[in-house]
Parts: sequence; structure tokens; C-alpha cells
Amino acid sequence: MTTRTASSLALALAGLVAGAALAGCGADSPKAGPSGVATTGSPSPGAVPSGYPSGAASEAPKGTALTAPGTELGLGERATVAWAPSQQTVGVLDITVGALHRTTFADSFKGWQLDAKTKANTPFFVEATVKNAGTSDLSGQQVPLYGAASSGALVEATSFASSFKPCEPGTLPTPFPAGASVDVCLVYLVPGGGSLDGVMFRPTQEFNPISWSGSLTPISPAPKPSASATLGSGTPSPDNRGHEPATPR
Repeated sequence: MTTRTASSLALALAGLVAGAALAGCGADSPKAGPSGVATTGSPSPGAVPSGYPSGAASEAPKGTALTAPGTELGLGERATVAWAPSQQTVGVLDITVGALHRTTFADSFKGWQLDAKTKANTPFFVEATVKNAGTSDLSGQQVPLYGAASSGALVEATSFASSFKPCEPGTLPTPFPAGASVDVCLVYLVPGGGSLDGVMFRPTQEFNPISWSGSLTPISPAPKPSASATLGSGTPSPDNRGHEPATPR
């Protein structure tokens, strides 16, 4: 198969729409809260707070304390969470969000062909460290984090058809067994020229999000174009579960 360079491809608008899907606006879409403020205390080791999947008790090692839903954290603070990426799998993760970066298409998407509608989005990068704190192998799973836009919307992380060197990986590597740890980087395209207030772990619409917030920092421009300018779609947002994600045109 012939490899095409970034400069020869235009961004797929359908992929961008999926990458910036609103997981909800208004009263039932809480924003990330102030840095370092916990709204609820941590549960006792072994207890499974309401909102987590029923299999979390057997998946988490004995003595593991899952972070209470609704907890608000600052950058650099860790949450231990559980979610069901499929009906057959329950995963437990230690997630530490380390940095929120603002960038521009000019700086980080050099060589990409962008139309006016695409440029109306604002790109942000989020760095996090993820550890498999359970027993299931979570190979290839997308990190279940959503961007909290200043508008109150949740923004799905954008996925790419191939390597995007300025910010990767956004999915867990293969294999990713118990005890494995990886630094990930997630790309959020915030619509309407909005900003990113923080990041939320919200695996289902009903889950009271665990959030991280902190200061946005600039990121250095990418040294060269990505190998591919084709965007794919990420995991469907919690409010749109059951619908097929959009595909690039």
C-alpha cells in the first residue's frame, strides 16, 4: 500500500465531528472543578462506591480503594477508577493527569490541510500516566477521559488512523497486563473556539464524573508533519452509547 504524506491529505470533517462530540450540555454536564478540591472522601479499601460496574469488586486487588465518584482533583493527583470497556471486561486503572496544554493548528498540525470549519475548533493536548491496577489485560483500550470545555460540553478525545507524533499514544498499548504503566497523550478539539477547563473520567452518562483541573500551559511547536493526516473517530461519548461512531470521509 502506498504511504501518503500529511501534506497530501485533508482532515476528514466527519472524524473531527466525532472527535469533538458533545457528551452533553447544560445542567447535567458538570464542568471540572477547582484544583485540588475533593467533593467526597475516599471509600474504605475493598468497598465499591455506587456508580462503578458490579465486577469491580472482583477485578480490583484486595485492599484497593476506588476513588469516589464526584471527586475533584488537581493536576498531578491520582484517581483509582473502574469501568467496563466491554460486556466481558472490567478494568481498574490508576490515572494521574499531569498537564493540560494549549496549542494551535499552525504549531502542532504542520502539513495538514485544514478548511475553515475545522479551524473553528481549538486543539488541546492532555498528558496523563495510566497504570493497570486490576487483573484484566486492557490491550488497545482507549483511555476513558473526556475534555471539559468552557461551554460546559464534554469533548471526546480524537483518534488518528496512524501515528500522530506531537501527541501519542491515546490508547493503551498491546499488551497492557496487570501492573503495566504508560504515559499517554490525548488530543481534544474544542468546538467554537472554546477553551479546555479540565478533564473528566465519565464512563457512562449516569456516572458522577471524577475531574482534574489546573493551569493550561503552551506546548512547543511540532518539528515536522505527522506521517498521516487522517483522523479516525474515538469511543462514542457516554450520551451517545449504542450509536456507531462517525467515519472519515
